[in-house]
Amino acid sequence: MRALTWHGKRDVRVDTVPDPKIEQPTDIIVRITSTGLCGSDLHLYEVLGPYLEPGDILGHEPMGVVEEVGPEVTAVSVGDRVVVPFNVSCGTCWMCRQGLQSQCESTQVRERGMGASLFGYTKLYGQVPGGQAELLRVPFGNTLPVKVEHGPPDQRYLYLSDVLPTAWQAVAYADIPPGGSVTVLGLGPIGDMAARIALHQGAGQVIGVDLVPERLSRAWARGVHTLDLNEHGKGVADEIRRLTDGRGTDAVIEAVGMEAHGAPLAKAAQRFAGLLPEALGAKMMDRAGVDSMVAFDLAVDAVRRGGTISVSGVYGGALDPVPMLTLFDKQVQLRMGQANVRRWVDDILPLLNEEDVLGVDHFATHTLPLEEAPQAYRTFQAKRDGMVKAVMTP
Repeated sequence: MRALTWHGKRDVRVDTVPDPKIEQPTDIIVRITSTGLCGSDLHLYEVLGPYLEPGDILGHEPMGVVEEVGPEVTAVSVGDRVVVPFNVSCGTCWMCRQGLQSQCESTQVRERGMGASLFGYTKLYGQVPGGQAELLRVPFGNTLPVKVEHGPPDQRYLYLSDVLPTAWQAVAYADIPPGGSVTVLGLGPIGDMAARIALHQGAGQVIGVDLVPERLSRAWARGVHTLDLNEHGKGVADEIRRLTDGRGTDAVIEAVGMEAHGAPLAKAAQRFAGLLPEALGAKMMDRAGVDSMVAFDLAVDAVRRGGTISVSGVYGGALDPVPMLTLFDKQVQLRMGQANVRRWVDDILPLLNEEDVLGVDHFATHTLPLEEAPQAYRTFQAKRDGMVKAVMTP
């Protein structure tokens, strides 16, 4: 089969690799029909090389049609259309029963002290082959795949793999009061969708912050009050307070993470770790990694006293400096974590109909063949050509 593989920093290639096979009696094989390019994939492209090996298959936002099932699979059949959540979760352990599929006890990467395995996402999360490929082996075929109807276009359902549940959880964790206010930092796919969900659920004021014109205009068209970092710079928190009676918003959703713009020292440290031999680079990241904290610090500044910060942006640094005094003094509540995809599917599915209240049918800005994936990564990383969300078709 053809698959997108990692070969080094900013070096991904579409290679011919062996087809996956049924390994466990509850496995299924899915022929991928659409697969998304996620902002988290850029962390692999740019920063997390010490945790990858050449040939690793990337991607964690796939859907397709079941092509083969193991002998103990009864919930889906060959020919069924399914979305594959990015968490590799069993659905039956204690954590999964609590709705914490990102902490699944069956797939936790205990040797690294990490939570549930993820498709296509480094040794930190199990080194499971990903879904930017023609075929994907999916464990836990009775409980993990989300079965959807045939007929509507893939993009009606594709974002159930990651974007929708991640954004939904970000809003749920933000705990916005009825009619209240929220700032969304970063209007990439997750931030954009989180702003849409917050408005749909009744937030009275949604402020979106970014520095990419296409992202700002997209959010503004959906009713978000947008603030351009290029215009407001370090004064953006003051502008947020001006818009909220001097207090700041009730909640802030931080949808940027470790590679936030404007932290040259952190970026230099990340780059240095990526240049070291694999074992040394991983050790440096494990023990002395420092992320850009610009977005998180802005969240702390912009949230009102007694408010809530919801972090969906990915962080990886072991020594990230967190402003504990300010968080304590402002009495801020803080929630974060990988999205528990299966926890939110039943809430989201009823919205994926012809009314399309969240605008999923036209959410992608670019649709292209899998063979063009390396160019898509370059374009997305450089924030060129108006690319906000790319979907690839094998």
